[in-house]
Amino acid sequence: MIDKYTINRIFDAAQIVDVVSDFISLKKRGVNYVGLCPFHADKSPSFYVSPSKNICKCFACGEGGTSVQFIMKHEQVTYVEALKYLAKKYGIEVKERELTDAEKQLNSDRESMMIVSSWAQKFFASRLFEHIEGRTVGLPYFAERGFTTKTIKKFQLGYSLENRQDLYRSAMEHGFKEEFLLSTGLVYKRENDNSFVDRFHGRVIFPIHTLSGKVVAFGGRILGKKENVGKYVNSPESEIYHKSDEVYGLYFAKQAIQKADKCYLVEGYTDVISMSQSGVENVVSSSGTSLTIGQIRLIRRFTSNITVIYDGDAAGIKAAIRGIDMLLKESMNVKIVLLPEGEDPDSFARSHNSFDFTLYVNEHEVDFIRFKADLMMKEAKNDPIKKIAVIKDMMESVAIIPDNIVRSVYIKECSQIMDEREQILIEEVRKIRERNARKPQSSPTERSLPEITKPADSPDNNASKEPAEAEVVVKTPVEPIIAPQKHNPLKKFESLLVCYIIRFGERELFPGIRVAEYINNELIVDGIGFRTPIYQQVLDEAVGQCSDRDFIAHTYFLAHEDLSISKLAVDMMTGRYPVGEVGIDAEDKQDKEQELLAKVIIHDIYVLKNAYVKQKIDNINKQIKEFQADEKKVMELLKQRIELDRLKCVLAKVLGERIVLGISR
Repeated sequence: MIDKYTINRIFDAAQIVDVVSDFISLKKRGVNYVGLCPFHADKSPSFYVSPSKNICKCFACGEGGTSVQFIMKHEQVTYVEALKYLAKKYGIEVKERELTDAEKQLNSDRESMMIVSSWAQKFFASRLFEHIEGRTVGLPYFAERGFTTKTIKKFQLGYSLENRQDLYRSAMEHGFKEEFLLSTGLVYKRENDNSFVDRFHGRVIFPIHTLSGKVVAFGGRILGKKENVGKYVNSPESEIYHKSDEVYGLYFAKQAIQKADKCYLVEGYTDVISMSQSGVENVVSSSGTSLTIGQIRLIRRFTSNITVIYDGDAAGIKAAIRGIDMLLKESMNVKIVLLPEGEDPDSFARSHNSFDFTLYVNEHEVDFIRFKADLMMKEAKNDPIKKIAVIKDMMESVAIIPDNIVRSVYIKECSQIMDEREQILIEEVRKIRERNARKPQSSPTERSLPEITKPADSPDNNASKEPAEAEVVVKTPVEPIIAPQKHNPLKKFESLLVCYIIRFGERELFPGIRVAEYINNELIVDGIGFRTPIYQQVLDEAVGQCSDRDFIAHTYFLAHEDLSISKLAVDMMTGRYPVGEVGIDAEDKQDKEQELLAKVIIHDIYVLKNAYVKQKIDNINKQIKEFQADEKKVMELLKQRIELDRLKCVLAKVLGERIVLGISR
């Protein structure tokens, strides 16, 4: 579907730091960048990005790869979709042939749902601006909110007509299947007559985007008042939308959050939009639901500082702060801002510019622990029973904070606010933490991205299965199948040689002989091949590519369409191998590096051969014991062992005479 030339252009253009920083906050550390890993619950930065190698890797969970692999893993998309994403980001035109009807039929359900959702967003937007009902009902609502046309288009707002089958009929005309309209929640089926009804009819529409900007769900607000009808209706959970993992507005706010190193958290869609329009762009919403661990970790990729903005409704505040303990548990620095009475973030943003808004926040934001303690102590007044309950409640919040120093500071603060001895509070926190430690560790349910290296039939693999594509230039990457394998004692020796092949396979080790060719020739001479199938495949392909003058081994293998090979390449490029310093390009070191590279490769070839001979000797010794009653067979085996012992002595002498580098393998 995508030609090789275009793929190479995409890989050349996609800078790993640029791509990864769209999704997580990175900080420079030496020659690399580091941030919180998006693929596991990372408490301290363990996700490293190497600009020079153009790859990334988490040294805690092991995930990583090229820009394409990162997008595949993060966005749960296919190889081709990841290439398209990066092509669009870097303005590279991708020409594809038209899919056949058979190939269209093979598209995954998940991809089809994404397509339907994207189409629905455009449909709702067109109804808002182009249909008379949208212009007379929907647009006036947004105008009353003060939203400009530019803002409406930025957030891709829309309108669904009162006609209960407007979207359904249009979708049918465009060839979409009913099953995907139902699975995305855009329509539902009535039980009494089995008719299809548009879920959002008669509502203004707020699309919900993923971190990369894909529309996966919608929120719809009804206009006017209707009995027994909720003000808001939202898309149900689906294969592409899990509300606990999405934060409204984060797609638009992530760069501003990273730049300000602060995130404002508000309640509703319109709060986010109004604040953004006023110039306060680092704002997101939990969409009226309680915060989840998944949402918090999504925000924490960009900042650990969060300010929660409330209006003056005391009852609402008390209900909301119960869920903020999760922010503390995730090591977030939490502050609270109360707006003036009668104001909410939406109205306050409409009446203030970004400077005034930020000034108000800076002057009125209070640390969450202090805010909660003050609020609860005012309610307790002089009632000792209530005061005891407040102290216990506060210490529950303090106890879940992971950092010892932060806990200590908060205990001291609470001691002053609640007029209680610090030592008593310390003891209470200790008891709570001990009690919590004894509890079974049941973390909140979270949907993690599927492991790239999981077999397709793994029961916990949620990735959609991609169909095979016939007669195309680029095949959908092959998911590696992990099958039980016999222990290969030679694997550790083979891996060193594969490392040289991936890192330096195209280099001339000797005049006219490249690294990959030399290793291959040395193994063929003694009738040896790699026993690890993927290693042999890498060697065979490298030798085959050596005839191409433009062949660069690490580039070729990092961009390999077989995910198991590209992942292997990442591991080899980021692992600690004895050639780590050989890749320096300083001209005055070239001769020395070439000599060092030749030494380590020749040495490790002999190490592999020596291990191979030792294993054959062990096998023969086992056979001698097995056939000890067969004198003829034993004599034959002894002759073989004598020849192998002689070869072993030769290899031992060669290895003994060669310089063994003092580097851990």
